Amino acid sequence: MHYSLKNTYLQSEDDIRKEYTILERSGKDPRAFGELYEKYFDRIFNFIYRQTDDEDLTADLCKQTFLNALKNANRFEFRGVPVSAWFYRIATNEVNKHYRKIKKERVFSIEEVLVKELIEISNDNWSEELVQRLLEYMKELPTDMLEVLELRFFEDKDFKEIAYILDITESGAKMRTYRALDRLRKNFNLSIKYDGKK
Repeated sequence: MHYSLKNTYLQSEDDIRKEYTILERSGKDPRAFGELYEKYFDRIFNFIYRQTDDEDLTADLCKQTFLNALKNANRFEFRGVPVSAWFYRIATNEVNKHYRKIKKERVFSIEEVLVKELIEISNDNWSEELVQRLLEYMKELPTDMLEVLELRFFEDKDFKEIAYILDITESGAKMRTYRALDRLRKNFNLSIKYDGKK
């Protein structure tokens, strides 16, 4: 099955605070949570799906993510990141818990279109072989590098959000991203679409 993966929604400080208010209300009135669920379900589903490549498992983990969020809505503390970052953090924990439980390596499923968005290369120079080599190489990267690449480039998260989602420092998020990009540059002699901001 093909899922749309790119997340390009940017939120203002006001939008973030409004969602935080909705989440606060959800602690007393679970129906209020429906607005956040409807808004973020597809994004969280796609995020999990790339790490499982299994639709049924993704549905289960996504359901657990939102149940946990609703159950703990009154515990969420505003830290200047969107409520969605909290959903991504819970989803990441659910995926990690699943792979620890089954004692298997994490799956990383990525589409060709996203690899092309990451790499600066003209359409004339893309070949099916290059794409396949890149996809295979990326699947072999350590989990910590895959996580930051996915959040940074395929979910459009800034370093503050990545740090929050992965429970690391902002400088740690930047370091992991730079290390992962350096490996791609060196192994494929490619230019990466990256401005170093945020």
